[in-house]
Amino acid sequence: MCGLAGLVCPSENEAESARPAVEAALRCMRHRGPDESGTRRVDEVVFGFNRLAIIDIEHSHQPLTWGPPESPSRYTINFNGEIYNYLELRAELTEKFGAVFHTDGDTETIVAAHHYYGAAAISKLRGMFAFIIWDAERKVLFGGRDPFGIKPLYWAQGALGIAFSSEKKILLEIARTLGVNPQMNVKGLQQYLTLQYVPEPDSLHEQIHRVESGHSFTVVPGEAPRFERYFPAEFRVRTVRTEAEAEALYDEITAALRDSVAKHMRADVTVGSFLSGGIDSTVVAALAKEHNPDLITFTTGFERQGFSEVDVAAESAALIGVKHVVRTVSPQEMMDSLPLITWYLDDPVADPALVPLWFIAREAREHVKVVLSGEGADELFGGYTIYREPLSLAAFEKVPGALRKAMGKVSTKIPQGVRGKDLLRRGALTLEERYYGNARIFLDPQLREVLRTYDPNTSHMDVTAQPYRESQHWDPVTRMQHVDLFTWLRGDILVKADKMTMANSLELRVPFLDPEVFKIASQIPSELKITKDTTKFALRKAIRDIVPAHVLNRRKLGFPVPIRHWLKDEMHDWAVEHVRASQTDQYIDKQAVLRLIEEHRSGVFDHSRRIWALLVFMIWHGIFVEGRIKPVVPEPHYPVKL
Repeated sequence: MCGLAGLVCPSENEAESARPAVEAALRCMRHRGPDESGTRRVDEVVFGFNRLAIIDIEHSHQPLTWGPPESPSRYTINFNGEIYNYLELRAELTEKFGAVFHTDGDTETIVAAHHYYGAAAISKLRGMFAFIIWDAERKVLFGGRDPFGIKPLYWAQGALGIAFSSEKKILLEIARTLGVNPQMNVKGLQQYLTLQYVPEPDSLHEQIHRVESGHSFTVVPGEAPRFERYFPAEFRVRTVRTEAEAEALYDEITAALRDSVAKHMRADVTVGSFLSGGIDSTVVAALAKEHNPDLITFTTGFERQGFSEVDVAAESAALIGVKHVVRTVSPQEMMDSLPLITWYLDDPVADPALVPLWFIAREAREHVKVVLSGEGADELFGGYTIYREPLSLAAFEKVPGALRKAMGKVSTKIPQGVRGKDLLRRGALTLEERYYGNARIFLDPQLREVLRTYDPNTSHMDVTAQPYRESQHWDPVTRMQHVDLFTWLRGDILVKADKMTMANSLELRVPFLDPEVFKIASQIPSELKITKDTTKFALRKAIRDIVPAHVLNRRKLGFPVPIRHWLKDEMHDWAVEHVRASQTDQYIDKQAVLRLIEEHRSGVFDHSRRIWALLVFMIWHGIFVEGRIKPVVPEPHYPVKL
């Protein structure tokens, strides 16, 4: 695990000249790897790294050099992440090809697999990863990112080369050396205010991009990178006709989860687990306990009724038989920490849940170096309540197209807040038009009022078009899941999970997002995912003997943060102050934002998520554009004991 940086220059001299800039920039992501840091130049490539040692702590230093016996220094790799099937893959490479290894870690396994299998090796990796490999003989750089986008990887190209990094801040720091002048991405801002995040492959700077999840790439010095998608995330739903066939499917799900958690527990350091009141984190913790009897679990909440799962999590921890640690977050802590958290994010993400996640990650780092978590279960197994929408809108599908459009026009005449208005509006739309992921911050009419740069030609459908094309013959629920894999999951869920844990030098692992688990989950028919009474039906059946009964059939709460209440009271003056101080006038109508705040305070409308999205952007702009806000970034946090 490390924060990686790589700069591919046209010549060795230019690479050597750029090395000091990369070295200096590494301080921006020292939180990702406080155990080791440094740079190395190999031919036309500068490697930079900050290492958090997890597996083979003593020997798997980075960047790592490996080669076959006839050319032992051929490859150099920088790797961020973990490969959970590395032991099996090492054995396979040894048996088939006589591969020779000099460490006990997973980094060497990646580069050896690349040598023997070529580009196809990346599909053999079970894990979370972003890596770059320099081939000194062919003079080409190969890299890739894991199937779901658990680990980040940014890139930028300028006159003096192309750079890759785990954090966008590195690329901003070396922009001048690279020959890049990053500018504000106005289209990205509009997408952010619609979706709650900036969708891949973009960032909020025009010249800085992200390698998309499930993609590999090659770079020849002096040329543009060539990207290829290796993980299509196809859902191949099976037909289940009998109860016996259903039970067999449930058993396969259970076996896949057991295997995934077992492999995710591989580490040379202590592994803990996040634990909320839901079934996802609970089953992960229960299975992890089978491998670590002294497992510690962690949860966070708020001192407000209805906005905390602390009690449920504590009951689960007691029944599982694990030590449990709780961290409660106050509104003042939310306000005080938001600028620093936004700095860690690199790009704005308008999910309030990332703030308490930062606090519980900081608490967990006092006890462990690695935690497991339940991200991805909802997308793979059909856990979001919105996935039941096709059931509620089934009647609209029988209405002729012209009449449906007329119903949509009628909905615009109904006053805001009147019951049934949104149902009528959504029922008049096709799935492609109405569903763009779990986040719904601003609708177009609302966005026009606050965004000065609003462009009617920019739409969420720009983001969802490709997933919908790929899934056009699938059922509606599966299509929604597929869209979420390429939008909400990698744009919000995994960004906040990675950024908030790595901000505290804590590695987070997500056993649900394993290719073998996906292989089984992708076969579940819709009727075994969503029913009129529940979500994740098949998963609940598969884990009924693992998860405590009080959790198994509990209604999904998610992770609600009480900003709706706090923005009326404790956070009101703070929000107004940030809006007035912001220098975002060329993008945002600040008077319109202040009206939203006052309408929210009076109780006319619940604007809390819209206000929060705007505040996060304004704070981001104050840090990365204006330079007006300067968070005090602490030194990497070392726990009392590991």
